[in-house]
Amino acid sequence: MDAKSRWEDIYGAKAANAVSWYRSHLDTSLAFIEHAGAGPSAAIIDVGGGESTLVDDLLERGYENLTVLDISTTALEETKKRLGANADRIHWIAGDVTEAELPEHAYDIWHDRAVFHFLTPPTQRAAYVRQASRSLKPGGYLIVATFAANGPSRCSGLKVVRYTAESLAQELGEHFHLVENTEELHQTPSGGVQPFVYARFHVI
Repeated sequence: MDAKSRWEDIYGAKAANAVSWYRSHLDTSLAFIEHAGAGPSAAIIDVGGGESTLVDDLLERGYENLTVLDISTTALEETKKRLGANADRIHWIAGDVTEAELPEHAYDIWHDRAVFHFLTPPTQRAAYVRQASRSLKPGGYLIVATFAANGPSRCSGLKVVRYTAESLAQELGEHFHLVENTEELHQTPSGGVQPFVYARFHVI
């Protein structure tokens, strides 16, 4: 089964608040976006946004230039339904982040919670870094959250790569400077605990 079909099945089988990565509000992500200081006109792309509520909270906080990318059309359609008329205020991209045609130097902030750790082949990680490097504006910020070094080794039946903030910095390369990082214990809807690492990088 290819990646798109797998994720369509996952989102089609479970409610938004039943998947293991669900949080009602992504408080750490929101804080890191605020720390970037880009303001409400900042162009923000939420990579792997799926059915996340981040876009709802960003709209509520006055952000005006938002893009959500996800490999699952099912997830994007469900989020559009949830947003109602506000869905028209968002730019939607259905596609694989490693292959999607993204505009050059278009975004002030690239946010990714729980996509990068699914990229197990080095070639996919390299393609991801090229996409982020190309589509972020000079001086922009990349915010990425993955399973921490002591986090799960699999998720939704798929292998993942676990990281520290330092190993993320090494993977992203010299054009991304680590600005801040933290760890978070995410409680899953089923009651499990998953350690995450969050890191914010400045494009240099």
